[in-house]
Amino acid sequence: MTTNKKNKNKTRRSFIHQASGAMGAVAVVSAGWPLVDQMNPSKDVEALSKVEIDLAEIAEGKSKTVMWRGKPLFIKHRTDAEIKEAQKVDVSNLPHPQKDEERVKNPKFLVLIGVCTHLGCVPASDKGEYRGWFCPCHGSHYDTSGRIRKGPAPTNLEIPPYEFTNENTILVG
Repeated sequence: MTTNKKNKNKTRRSFIHQASGAMGAVAVVSAGWPLVDQMNPSKDVEALSKVEIDLAEIAEGKSKTVMWRGKPLFIKHRTDAEIKEAQKVDVSNLPHPQKDEERVKNPKFLVLIGVCTHLGCVPASDKGEYRGWFCPCHGSHYDTSGRIRKGPAPTNLEIPPYEFTNENTILVG
């Protein structure tokens, strides 16, 4: 009978250890979750990470500048002539070769982060030798597709993540 009593005590002890361990794990997760959750961005910060832009108000051939995540966004409503000019460029001669079709989701609208890839200046719209953007700080020239054509900038103007929510609205972010 002593063996049976020892086994019963051993089983009870195992159960108590397992239950205590499980309760401890639940307590750690319960205490840790608020700590982890507070590291997520707040709702107002999340709201700033996305911006909705109405394209209908941008006349053909004109640009609009919008702030997004502390950076200027250039949205250009390109004319048919600007689209054709951008598409016919021989990309093999460019410092950062990229076809116009790779840089746009809709050829009519070009969306760029308006920060020069050389030293972070803000280029001027509709300026320069290629009628795109010109950075007066160090002389970088970008074409109507935002590609570097001349000057010290190493790469094309960046394209932000964006999507068309309808034919006249984009959501950037």
